[in-house]
Amino acid sequence: MNREQFIYIQETGHVTIPVILFDYYSKLGLTEEEFMVILQVKKFKHLGNSFPTPSELAEYMSISVTTCTSILRSLIQKGFLMIEESEENMILCEYYSLKPLWDKLYTYLESESKVKEQEQQSKEDLSLYTIFEEEFGRPLSPFECESLAIWIDQDEYDPVIIKAALREAVMSGKLNFRYIDRILFEWKKNGIRTIDQARNHSKKFRQQQANSTTSKQTNNEEYQRKVPFYNWLES
Repeated sequence: MNREQFIYIQETGHVTIPVILFDYYSKLGLTEEEFMVILQVKKFKHLGNSFPTPSELAEYMSISVTTCTSILRSLIQKGFLMIEESEENMILCEYYSLKPLWDKLYTYLESESKVKEQEQQSKEDLSLYTIFEEEFGRPLSPFECESLAIWIDQDEYDPVIIKAALREAVMSGKLNFRYIDRILFEWKKNGIRTIDQARNHSKKFRQQQANSTTSKQTNNEEYQRKVPFYNWLES
């Protein structure tokens, strides 16, 4: 084999291994030896041998056949590897399956994602309490804390929407929890779920209020003009 042939083999004869497996194998509870055995099994499957013997696997590792056998048994017991059967030409064949490994990896990633979401939610909740106390200029009362918790946990309002309702209450000069609760209820009734929808709804509401106020002022002026002025001093 010359240099060019060797380089060609390195470029074309690779086994694909997900990077995520390298990142998380230890968190799944796999040792380096167990991980290497799994990689060897994957390599043999790639080369067409789906059920390599411990001797075949150990030949490419720095462990004995006995140790390799023990590791294979441990991987099966721990649920990282399984032996399945298939039928080829009326003959039952056994092969190693890595499905349990991928299932464990998915479960771990899903669990980790939920933990991160919970941590993020806790930070947002804490930030929400802080924002309310800053706007009210005082610590929240137990009743107010309970109301805020109900909005988050029971009503499942998005913290962003709650902040928007607080901002709306501040702009309206009605900084109290009952008014904010009415805003949230009204938004929920109208299917408002995003901050943009809340802004548009509030803009329309304020415009309607402005038009209503203008209309009342106009009506009052018309009424005042219709009432004749009588100077009681000249009578």
